[in-house]
Amino acid sequence: PFLKSDPVVAVLRLSGVIAAGSRGTLSDQALAPLLERAFTKGKPAAVALQINSPGGSPVQSSLIGARIRRLSEEKKVPVFAFVEDVAASGGYWLASAADEIWADESSVVGSIGVFSAGFGEHEFMAKQGIERRVYPAGKSKSRLDPFRPENPEDVERLKGILEDLHQNFILQIKSRRGTKLSDAVDLFTGEIWLARKAQELGLIDGVGHIAPKMKERFGDKVKFRRYEMRRPFFRRF
Repeated sequence: PFLKSDPVVAVLRLSGVIAAGSRGTLSDQALAPLLERAFTKGKPAAVALQINSPGGSPVQSSLIGARIRRLSEEKKVPVFAFVEDVAASGGYWLASAADEIWADESSVVGSIGVFSAGFGEHEFMAKQGIERRVYPAGKSKSRLDPFRPENPEDVERLKGILEDLHQNFILQIKSRRGTKLSDAVDLFTGEIWLARKAQELGLIDGVGHIAPKMKERFGDKVKFRRYEMRRPFFRRF
């Protein structure tokens, strides 16, 4: 009981698309028990997030990021994010929940933006002689119906919602990265950058990999305790 134990860093891999309800995707519900264990088991010196995500749901990104910050502050445990191939859009939102963000030189970072996409099939249906019949109660109930011609009013309404989501994203990044962000470039156009340029712009803290960086911070005797979502059976097979 009087011996000092080696520091432990809990490592949690966040890999994949961010979405609710699908197996194999990153969601707040799926990650909650892993995050709880990572921050509490064995009194870790830090939690390291290995991130490889192109993004996904803005709501799930926000919920996961908020949970990481809440646990970090409650347990007094610092958080470090290490970007692998990509931390874009919602993936960068997750990275921004960390106190420091590190990446490989070839990592892709950024894409601070929001978009919506779909198809218009009304011309195809007309050529096939198919008639669309919709009977909504409420004038806004059937907005953006892909089987009917595009309505400019619906498009304008959608753009307003997307702009509001974009502002939420911008506020998250500004609140987390603060004065580290560069004023020389508009960082919120949805553009992406490689790590060196992202470091110049203040989106990340530098180029570095998890093992050497954690040894540099906590000593050569640091140990790693790893956590990862269980992959679906066929992906494991």
